[in-house]
Parts: sequence; C-alpha cells; structure tokens
Amino acid sequence: MFKLFRFASQDMAIDLGTANTVVYVRGQGIVLNEPSVVAIETINGVKRVKAVGDEAKLMMGKTPDSIEAIRPLRDGVIADIDVAEEMIKYFIRKVNGKPSIFSAPEIVICVPSGSTSVERRAIRDAASNAGASAVYLIEEPMAAAIGADMPVTEPIGSMVVDIGGGTTEVAVLSLRGLAYTTSVRTGGDKMDEAIVSYVRRHHNLLIGEATAERIKKDFGTARAPADGIGHTIHIKGRDLVNGVPKEISINQGQIAEALSEPIGTIVEGVRIALENTAPELAADIVDQGIVLTGGGALMQGLDEHLRDETGLPVTVAEDPLTCVAIGTGRAMEDPVFRGVLLTA
Repeated sequence: MFKLFRFASQDMAIDLGTANTVVYVRGQGIVLNEPSVVAIETINGVKRVKAVGDEAKLMMGKTPDSIEAIRPLRDGVIADIDVAEEMIKYFIRKVNGKPSIFSAPEIVICVPSGSTSVERRAIRDAASNAGASAVYLIEEPMAAAIGADMPVTEPIGSMVVDIGGGTTEVAVLSLRGLAYTTSVRTGGDKMDEAIVSYVRRHHNLLIGEATAERIKKDFGTARAPADGIGHTIHIKGRDLVNGVPKEISINQGQIAEALSEPIGTIVEGVRIALENTAPELAADIVDQGIVLTGGGALMQGLDEHLRDETGLPVTVAEDPLTCVAIGTGRAMEDPVFRGVLLTA
C-alpha cells in the first residue's frame, strides 16, 4: 500500500518548453520552473553534464572552449535527444530523488500541436530513458486552455493563443477536442533574434541572446509608444566596426519596430485560424474572445494590438507563464480530462 501511494504521489506533468521547463507533481502543484539549458563540459574528449537549469543559463555566452551551454529544444521540439534526456533526468531527480523501480513516475508531457510523429517519439523516448514508467502526451493548446479555465469540455467554441519560446500555438477548442489548430514556428526566440538583428543592422553593434532577451522582457512592446519614443535604454555589446566594447542608447519605438515582423507573423497565424473556423464556433468566439497564454502573452500592448487587428475581445490568462504546466497537471489528475491525453 505504501508503494502504491508513493508511486502515485510522484507522477508528474512536464511543460517541456524551448525556453523553460515547468514541472507539476500530482497533489503538490508546480514544484520546479527552470530554463531549458544544459552546460556540457568536455575533459580529455569525454563529455559530462556540468550544470542544468538556472546555473547553466548563467553560463550562456560566457563559457570557455571546454564548456558548451546548450538548449536541447528548438521550436518546441527536441533538437538534441541525448542532452534533452540528461536534462529531463536531472529535473526528475531534483523533484523526486534518484528513481528506482518502485518510484518510477508516470509522466505527462505537452507537445506542440504541429509536431510530427518522429518529434513526438523523440520526446517519449527521452522521458522513458530518463526513468518514467509510462509516458503520455497532451497537445499544448489543449493544456493551455485547461490551465486557463476555459470551457474545453462544453459545446462552446473558444480560442487560445499560446506564445512560447519556440512556437505559437493557435487553436479553437470545443468538446474536449481541437476543432482547428495551427502551430506557428515563431515565439520568444524569434523576437530575441529580431532585436539582435535590428541592433546589428542599425547600430553596428553585436549583442548576445541574454541581452536581447532582457530588452524584450523589460522594454518590449507590441506597438509603438504614443510619442514614438517611450523609454530610452542603454545596451552594451561589441562594435562591429572597431571591434571594441561599446554602449549605445535605443528607445521603445525602435524595439517595437524590431519586433514588428515576429508579432506580425503571430497575428497572421491568428487570422488564418479565424478564417478556417466553422461559423457556429466563430460565433462563440465573438462572445468568448481570445485568451493569450505563454510567456509571450506578457509583452506590453500585445493584447491591445491583437484586439485592434481582429476586432475581438482579447484577455491574458491569470498566470500565462505556468498555464500549460497547470493544464497538463489537471489533465493528469482529473478523470474529466483524461480523455485528452495521447498514448501514441
């Protein structure tokens, strides 16, 4: 009896994101939220994991030749299965201790709706090899909708837009299913790249990913400020003309200009989803509106921009960063949602 209780208590739901991994444990809620980064050290030709998560994220862009900070997921799917397996194994051990045959957890992992069977198999294999006794998958927009308390089990059409690090999931849901879904391979990473590219092109300054991410989080805006300038910030990088470190100033108007392309791609994905939605479901969406989840939903002015572009009410979920993990956890715990889990 003790073993059965212990087994059940360690079952976990994982939001295996391109930028962050969030772990939800049955009966406990969210217990871990760390960057999806692994630092690999090579000594005499032998590779070993040096750090994972928060510690590894601090090393990005600052490592010597013997250490490489890797993000094993790109565009929401596994790009390096060996490193991803080590990362999942580390997070399981951090939450549960070293797994044994008596404590191997059941794991539910969310996957992008547009992922292929090969990509899904890679995620399943990585979790199995990391010590899971059974692995179930759930599509990301469904998990986001459950986490945002949307009426997914009722015959009511509702739309969720989950803006993650690698992908943006746009879906129309009704009766525990996805009536229409599209996965746009644009998210927070593409926004970071757009800022790096803009600064390089307009100021001949090369900045790193971490600096671009900080600019996006602190000053990113989906629409230009009323005065066209907004806040002015100072950023440091390497001058591409003279090859020396340099500091420049940019304003929020310029940041909005830099982000216009990836945000335009997300808006276009929403438009396409609305065009392909059945009339009765579209009528429901007029009343229900669009719900934004994921880290990208926190961008200043994005909800207002999307409202202007679509003419529909747009709201941001209560806790957009953890919505997917909470929804994945609820699907694992609540029999009402077990039917949305995928076994293959």
